[in-house]
Amino acid sequence: MTLALIDSASLWYRAYYGMPDTLRSPQGEPINAVKGFIDMTARLVNQYQPDRLVLCLDGDWRPSWRVDLFPEYKANRVDDEGEEELEPDLLTPQIPLILDFFEASGIPLVGVDDYEADDVIATYSKTEKGPIRIITGDRDLFQLVDDNRNVAVAYLAKGISNHDLVDLAWIAAKYGIPGERYGLFAMIRGDASDGLPGIRGIGEKGAAAIAQSFSSMSEVIDAANKEDDRLHPTHRKKILADIDYARIAEKLVTCATDIRLPSVELKLPSEPQDRKYLESMKKDYGLGASVDRLISALKW
Repeated sequence: MTLALIDSASLWYRAYYGMPDTLRSPQGEPINAVKGFIDMTARLVNQYQPDRLVLCLDGDWRPSWRVDLFPEYKANRVDDEGEEELEPDLLTPQIPLILDFFEASGIPLVGVDDYEADDVIATYSKTEKGPIRIITGDRDLFQLVDDNRNVAVAYLAKGISNHDLVDLAWIAAKYGIPGERYGLFAMIRGDASDGLPGIRGIGEKGAAAIAQSFSSMSEVIDAANKEDDRLHPTHRKKILADIDYARIAEKLVTCATDIRLPSVELKLPSEPQDRKYLESMKKDYGLGASVDRLISALKW
């Protein structure tokens, strides 16, 4: 029974930017993200044939406990008044439509207060039986790949048609590291999109070299303190210069895998929860072919 975990925000942003914003409902409302999201979900369901499906949501896109650890966390996405940068004007009104559509479908929408969708996905990936397919355009979730439990990432950076199915071998080939050490590699490299600097002065090549020899940040810190010759002197110097960040990096960057998730039925329903509402949305918003494709994929 394959479980598909959809990183919802990642998918609706990709749907929005991947479909022309000239797509409108009969009333002239933008529907490109709604159509794109439904179409992408249908194609992924057809490809991976999941028996269980969850749309994972941000309970908080900038959790307080991560900000307490590192105040700059995602600060690059905050405006001068401390508010989240606005979504594109034409995307914002479409998000409730996406959520309403899938709620009417009977597919669970799960978010947890003070945690990101990544943490919801991570907890499901650790507590549910595989196969598990994580659907995202976010490479941070590569840290969850686990061949033994058949957890892989459907990585959408190249779009749906050309997306990669990321396993440990894919990570090893892409980054030149043991696949299971992607989390450590990411801690050291950093991620500008999340405002995470990594260890200052160590780029992707340096992070890969360190991940080839060590399996955790605590091992790296210990090696730096002990002048371990597996650690290049330049890397040692930079780690010690940025030791405060190194000490918090593991908790900051690692997805939480032990959050309390709501008790919901993950198995795909045999029919939509509110077929009348879906038909109404299909007509009112001009979603005909997209809705039909999803209904066909879900065998409703």
